[in-house]
Amino acid sequence: MRAASVAVSGGTIAAVWPHDAEVPAGARLEDVGDDVVLPGLVDTHVHVNDPGRTEWEGFWTATRAAAAGGITTLLDMPLNSLPPTTTVDHLRVKQDVARAKAHIDVGFWGGALPDNVKDLRPLHDAGVYGFKCFLSPSGVEEFPQLDQDQLAASLAEIAGFGGLMIVHAEDPHHLAAAPQKNGVKYADFLASRPRDAENTAIENLINQARRLGARVHVLHLSSSDALPLIAAAKAEGVKVTVESCPHFLTLTAEEIPDGATEFKCCPPIREASNQDALWQGLADGTIDCIVSDHSPSTADLKTPDFASAWGGISSLQLGLPAIWTEARRRGHTLEDVVRWMSEAPARLAGLTRKGAIEAGRDADFAVLAPDATFTVDPAELQHRNRVTAYAGKTLHGVVTSTWLRGERINDNGSLSEPTGRLLERNN
Repeated sequence: MRAASVAVSGGTIAAVWPHDAEVPAGARLEDVGDDVVLPGLVDTHVHVNDPGRTEWEGFWTATRAAAAGGITTLLDMPLNSLPPTTTVDHLRVKQDVARAKAHIDVGFWGGALPDNVKDLRPLHDAGVYGFKCFLSPSGVEEFPQLDQDQLAASLAEIAGFGGLMIVHAEDPHHLAAAPQKNGVKYADFLASRPRDAENTAIENLINQARRLGARVHVLHLSSSDALPLIAAAKAEGVKVTVESCPHFLTLTAEEIPDGATEFKCCPPIREASNQDALWQGLADGTIDCIVSDHSPSTADLKTPDFASAWGGISSLQLGLPAIWTEARRRGHTLEDVVRWMSEAPARLAGLTRKGAIEAGRDADFAVLAPDATFTVDPAELQHRNRVTAYAGKTLHGVVTSTWLRGERINDNGSLSEPTGRLLERNN
């Protein structure tokens, strides 16, 4: 952190000078006063659901919410849109829908299904950033899970061209053996998604990655029990990275009221002691990054019954203040938050022009008033469906403006017309 002047030319950071550097003749000066200029956040885990389930979300609303929250780049998950991003033709459909609606830069993950190994290399060549798979039911019939043999086949194919597999790691056998109860009690839902399901799936994934020399990424880590296993695999040289999410790091099982299915997600929000261990995993580098897993739905799908309600938490607009509020309470710095929410996600996806304020990078910035507070009002969110687990919470950190390639796209919540670009891995 330092006082500085950032010079921007043609949408690119040209230089970072001392704060008192002379402004070049003809240059426009923007002075943000005591606010902090951060590199624009990079969110590599977003379910936009467009096309096909656009009533749940959409590129217009999702990217507006992202811009309002200081996110300048997102990667869209291959589900829950229809069609899913599992062939090149399906990718083109999604790109065509997104092109005119993107307020920020948007890239795409591909999907790995039991029957599409032949499509993985073409999708890679078409510019997806990697491939998502599920090891347990995804919740939508058009995106089935992989068993261990199918996972091995996809991993072998992806490792052959140096790609990345990102994995929803819950073991279906442990889930099937867990007690399943309908009703409003959060404790019953939590018992239905035990830590052992995550731990076993992650152990199996690491074993497969080790055997095949594949690069893998564990999505939305919830169980802190898996941290020693992950740390040992990293020390051994297994190519594994890990993310967690704002809801696991700021919300706890103990605070969730019965029937409050706005808190439902899979894997689930666990106990406060588990959260403490996740923060330790961030501090020691076992967990690499924090991303939203923004997984919205229409309000009617959030029924009071935890067993039947849609599982997903919307946090695109709120992730930065939610994490900053908890991080500062725990003694972490804004530099830590930038590492977890911008630098590391950009590195994960190979977004070499994102994630830092240095010459040659895109001039993408989130300007933050770190000491300012606000109370979350769902009516002020840009998401299509304003259902949020953060309603009524007072958070530190107000995003006062967001900049994409040197142009202001968010000015205290007033958003510009879409200027985002569609990104591809190979350009």
